[in-house]
Amino acid sequence: MRRRQRREVEIFNLSFLDVISCGFGAIILLLVIVKIAEPQVIDQLSVDLSGLVQRLEVELRTLDGESGVVESELGDRRADLAASQQKLARLRAEVSEIRGRYQATRHDLDTKQVIADRLATARQSLSEEMKRLLGADYRRPKSNATVGGIPVDSEYIIFVIDTSGSMQRGAWPLVVRKVQEVLNIYPKVKGIQVMNDMGDYMFSQYRGRWIPDTPGRRKSIGTRLASWAPFSNSSPVEGIEAAIRRFYAGDKRISIYVFGDDFARGSIQAVVDTVDRLNRADTSGRRRVRIHAIGFPVLYAYGGLTDNVVRFAALMRRLAEDNGGSFVGLSSTRR
Repeated sequence: MRRRQRREVEIFNLSFLDVISCGFGAIILLLVIVKIAEPQVIDQLSVDLSGLVQRLEVELRTLDGESGVVESELGDRRADLAASQQKLARLRAEVSEIRGRYQATRHDLDTKQVIADRLATARQSLSEEMKRLLGADYRRPKSNATVGGIPVDSEYIIFVIDTSGSMQRGAWPLVVRKVQEVLNIYPKVKGIQVMNDMGDYMFSQYRGRWIPDTPGRRKSIGTRLASWAPFSNSSPVEGIEAAIRRFYAGDKRISIYVFGDDFARGSIQAVVDTVDRLNRADTSGRRRVRIHAIGFPVLYAYGGLTDNVVRFAALMRRLAEDNGGSFVGLSSTRR
């Protein structure tokens, strides 16, 4: 009984070892097969990746070339755009100039009509003072017709000149010439004064007093005026009020000549009321200070008939009418 039991156990143990041995063998065989195939797979992958890199490099070079062509075309388009913009700017400038000429022509016609309407009252025979100053046989030369219609019966002259940037850039040579023309129609006066629109004096040594009328002084005024450029707010109000407050006198005949191109700020009626209060009339109802004005069409070149230009013309025309003077609007800054 005991022998049979031991024999059965030995048979079972041999079969188990066989199975285990076969399993280990199979595993070893699989490992050997895998190790042999792995280098082939790696080599194949290396070959595939190298080809992909070469294709990508070729495509990159192609894209670089196309990018250069596109950038060159873009540069050409930008150059064409810049040329078109310059051409457009020139065309706009030409259109602005044409509009300015058109506005100047219309203004010239209006000004001539106003001058024609006022010429009958502006032309007057020589008064006793004019005869004393100029002589009974004096006749105004035709060369001074640019200030025609302006009475010349005053013994004292004050220039109130707008020295703003627009006047300096656009009309200063004409301003110098017109000042000389006004002086020429007064061969001899008792005193002259030159102020800017802020009330600043051209010659500080003559601040608050009259400049003697001599040939040398007249020449000095023209020379100094050519380069005179004090600060200005482009409004004639301060200069007019300063001139009347300082030089108004019941025993003097004074003419104020206002040169300007615009009236930038303030109320027209307020200025009219202030000047009316300062420039009182004498017993005969005649104001001792005449106010004349010459308008320079500087701002037409910068956009035509602006509000400030209209305001200047309206103010000066009203002041000239109320104070025995004349307003002349020039049609060009070149004559």
